[in-house]
Amino acid sequence: MPPPFRIGVMQLTMEPLDQILEHARAMDEGGFDTIWLAEAYPWWRKHSMEARSSTALSPLIARETERLAVGWGIISPFTRHPIQIAMEARVTQEAAGPGRFYLGLGVSKIFMRHAGVDSKPVAAMKEAAQIVRGMLAGEALDVDGKVFSAHVPALKEDAEAPRWEVPIYFAGTGPMMLRAAGRAAAGLLTASITTPAFVRYVREQVAETGRDPDSLDLGCTIVASIDEDRERGRDGAREIAGMYLANKVQNIQAAADTLLKCAGLTQDEIRPVAEAMERGGRLAAKAAVTDEILDKCRPIAGTPEDCVAAIREYRDAGCTHVMLELWGEDRLGQLRLFSEKVLPAVR
Repeated sequence: MPPPFRIGVMQLTMEPLDQILEHARAMDEGGFDTIWLAEAYPWWRKHSMEARSSTALSPLIARETERLAVGWGIISPFTRHPIQIAMEARVTQEAAGPGRFYLGLGVSKIFMRHAGVDSKPVAAMKEAAQIVRGMLAGEALDVDGKVFSAHVPALKEDAEAPRWEVPIYFAGTGPMMLRAAGRAAAGLLTASITTPAFVRYVREQVAETGRDPDSLDLGCTIVASIDEDRERGRDGAREIAGMYLANKVQNIQAAADTLLKCAGLTQDEIRPVAEAMERGGRLAAKAAVTDEILDKCRPIAGTPEDCVAAIREYRDAGCTHVMLELWGEDRLGQLRLFSEKVLPAVR
């Protein structure tokens, strides 16, 4: 059965706790389906932002909301051993209840680069998913893989622990990881600067595994902002696009080539954005994002009517789970505007 069409927000975890919880409550009240937590890393300190743990935040959000699902978007098995990931997932699983928690795994090229990790990303993801899935199912594990080992006894029937399933999602950009997701995951999470062309590319890669792409929940991270005025409504998307385009040059590089190619962008075209970010921070990077570059990023941005049209384009391309990377002034006001004028029009 194809997954339902859902709309959520990709919440960066480099903002204050009270602000994140306030946003989550507004999403819950406004009818959003999910809040995905994009775990930030200390690289962002260069830009006056502090990293916070997604696994610590997620149970707090679950208890502060009533219907909003919480997703990890994503946790790297290189930051925590898969056994520890499963233990932390138990807490959010228990706090959220059935059907309100999605567990996203991704290697995180930025973390690997800054932590000096040199490993096998695809093998790490497959083994991490095997261990986490087995742990949450209460199975006995005797795994000695290429990257991880895990030797765990089975959970006894009288143990007090949640027993419902937690869907595991893979984050991926390159063809090998996309195909791994097609073989081993309930869903796939794409990186920032996803475009409709990249959505179609992802579906092609999943189909290569023999899996029907319609059976996979395809979560797309899309830069976003909204206002009744078009230029103000594109302002936040311009800033977040600048931050992530700089990241593609400074930290991710070759892994982002397919994303950029699908957007019609080149490393040479976005290098001035990265240089501006290094020189003057995110506002300088924002100023370097021209209208042409922003348009190529295919944001969900502008007026409510613009956002409705963009969401429909992503849905027609095969996206089943829009993840708005919402940025800019008055985020609460933006959430309310999405709730009032966009969500009803696309459901």
